[in-house]
Amino acid sequence: MNTELLLTELTFKATRSSGPGGQHVNKTASKVEVFYDLENSQALSDSEKDRIRRKLSSRISSDGIISLQCAETRSQHR
Repeated sequence: MNTELLLTELTFKATRSSGPGGQHVNKTASKVEVFYDLENSQALSDSEKDRIRRKLSSRISSDGIISLQCAETRSQHR
């Protein structure tokens, strides 16, 4: 795995988080989503891609994009 190349292949998107939290949360993009194109990645070997497909099959779209999100802390930096 080429970690430096892998980090350049990640796409981040900040959006508004759902749920309670007051007026500030309603105006702030505090949920962060990370997208990774597994099928077109140059950072991973074929065996690493196969392992990820097995372990994260519920997180991979039909286009081969892995999508992860975090909205627990109400802070992009965390």
